[in-house]
Amino acid sequence: MLKIAVGVLGFICVFATVAVAQQGIDTVPFEQGQQLYEDNCTLCHQDSGAGDPPTFPALSGDDQLGDLALVVSNIRQGRGSMPPFPDLTADDVSSLATYIRNAWANNFGHVTTEEVEAVWEGLEDVGQVASIWDGVFTEAQAQRGQTAYSGACGMCHGRRLNGAPDDPDMRSTPPLARARFLRVWEGKSLATLFEYSRATMPESNPGSLTDDEFVDVIAYMLSVGGMRAGDAELRPDLSSLARIVIGQQP
Repeated sequence: MLKIAVGVLGFICVFATVAVAQQGIDTVPFEQGQQLYEDNCTLCHQDSGAGDPPTFPALSGDDQLGDLALVVSNIRQGRGSMPPFPDLTADDVSSLATYIRNAWANNFGHVTTEEVEAVWEGLEDVGQVASIWDGVFTEAQAQRGQTAYSGACGMCHGRRLNGAPDDPDMRSTPPLARARFLRVWEGKSLATLFEYSRATMPESNPGSLTDDEFVDVIAYMLSVGGMRAGDAELRPDLSSLARIVIGQQP
């Protein structure tokens, strides 16, 4: 069954690439953009581009994608519940924009690196990007996060944050710390983690935690994962969280 599913997915990808080529779109940046989309966007917008409205809007059939400046600025700086992606290069954004503007039911044309850079010239500087290993939270914040986690998250994700619930009759859940967590979230920012968690967790009552509690829980997750504490707390601000990238220890 798995081999059949993979085969069907491969056929769909080949079919999409052929269709794009027939539209006069260069298939190389399209395929690069598809990989970037899978790495950064499917969590919220789904493989199909259908999203999960109204929290995560659909990209398939979205006429707003015809506005290139809007697309590029949203990827760079974020918009609404969408976090910014300041670590993506102009080449990355041109490929990603080419993909989402021409995948599924969309047909808005190729995007060049020069067009992306022209839009960037009118945007504010996003600042330097940091790592979760750079001491981005405090010990006090992690301690507050432990309290919030115990009350809202521990029953499903387990006391060790490994996705093994305390109740053996409950289904397992995604791990929130250590190697397995890092593999899943590799390359994504804390802004993506924060916004996704805020919109979907706790599963039984999404949004029941405050923004401060969510960011405190993230600090606790990092602490359990072995990241060192620093002198400044994480703030529940998408622009600052977007500049902190999740990844393996350097």
